[in-house]
Amino acid sequence: MLFIIYIIIYHTDILISYFQHTVIWTLAVFPLGIELAAHNSMYFDRFLQWKMLERQPITKDTFRQYRVLGKGGFGEVCACQVRATGKMYACKKLEKKRIKKRKGEAMALNEKQILEKVNSRFVVSLAYAYETKDALCLVLTIMNGGDLKFHIYNMGTPGFEKERVQFYAAEICCGLEHLHRESIVYRDLKPENILLDDNGHIRISDLGLAIKVPDGEQIRGRVGTVGYMAPEVINNERYSMSPDWWGLGCLIYEMTAGRSPFRARKERVKREEVEKRVQEEEEEYSDKFTEDTKGICRMLLAKDPKQRLGCQADGGAGVKAHPFFKNINFKRLEAGILEPSFVPDPRAVYCKDVLDIEQFSTVKGVNLDQTDNDFYSKFATGSVSIPWQNEMIETECFSDLNVFGPQGTRPPDLDWNQPPEPPRRSLLDRIFRRHVRIPSTSTTEEHPREHNS
Repeated sequence: MLFIIYIIIYHTDILISYFQHTVIWTLAVFPLGIELAAHNSMYFDRFLQWKMLERQPITKDTFRQYRVLGKGGFGEVCACQVRATGKMYACKKLEKKRIKKRKGEAMALNEKQILEKVNSRFVVSLAYAYETKDALCLVLTIMNGGDLKFHIYNMGTPGFEKERVQFYAAEICCGLEHLHRESIVYRDLKPENILLDDNGHIRISDLGLAIKVPDGEQIRGRVGTVGYMAPEVINNERYSMSPDWWGLGCLIYEMTAGRSPFRARKERVKREEVEKRVQEEEEEYSDKFTEDTKGICRMLLAKDPKQRLGCQADGGAGVKAHPFFKNINFKRLEAGILEPSFVPDPRAVYCKDVLDIEQFSTVKGVNLDQTDNDFYSKFATGSVSIPWQNEMIETECFSDLNVFGPQGTRPPDLDWNQPPEPPRRSLLDRIFRRHVRIPSTSTTEEHPREHNS
């Protein structure tokens, strides 16, 4: 019996997050260890209560829906709020008919599963996954500061000063490292996929093209965005993590120069021409580039992946060791205590006006049937443990609800010998019953007798 309880605790990942974020769980659960069940512990009962709450069904009614923030490949992205806690998120809606028409089931499920797997302060987190009649919904970290593309081109002179470029590049480097540790190659690094939060920190978003690389193997796939695809991707050669370091080079170049390395801003040029430039031409460097900035760009934009920075045995550590990052304390950065050089104005809106966001056309000629339900059941799995637990802690729901009796005694809600409390009447119910009194049976019987007499 004790061994079974140990297995339950070991495989329940709620402890991982609570050990990281609060002392309460450490004091309440961990010291009791394997003896929880043997002593009929109220702490273990409370633990199970939290797990039951975490696994409640998630529907559209769990959230309040707000304005549209943008659009993805399969539908809109809008702001939403958890009704119970007040926590704000971004809801990425994937229209079922649009997914089926484009045969995007595998891509959508892959993105969901990768987001579920990755837990990094530099990659957007998936908190909930649910379905409605018409859409599959991913509830993600909301990033109110806009994307890098907006900041590069819409906030004055295109490009950033070196300090800001260093900070963003360092956080992107950390995000890529975290993905690569899980054997995930991102494959779509570009300014519009890097989002800023309220405090000026960035996260990598939109993992639709990310894929897990089998251990010791390489993959092939000609995917990405024109102008940011590495030469080995364009040539349909095998690769592992090398396209991501090429993408980082493109981003550092664009953040510095205010234009991408192989295509000028708003230049109308065919895809084939851009790919030819990537494969054959060397990028040009203006006086905006310091020697360190120029050096790291050249090393990350090496045509041969074997010669590219980040593609050697030291991986991301080699990138971090470049002189370009000499002013970055990566330990403080990964701990989230390094202050960014730019903090978004909370009164500003760093995205397009709602009216400027292009609307999706109606999908016609696609019918959903029973065979689609298997896919939907794999997708709509409810809350994701660690982000949900973080939400409970950040919104103070955990500290408000995780209370016990005086001197550590069992509280009433964990005392199974007490009858359950009657449900509380709503305000409308109390007001209604106060003003409308239903006469009793004895009273209604007396009036006819008096009338008859």
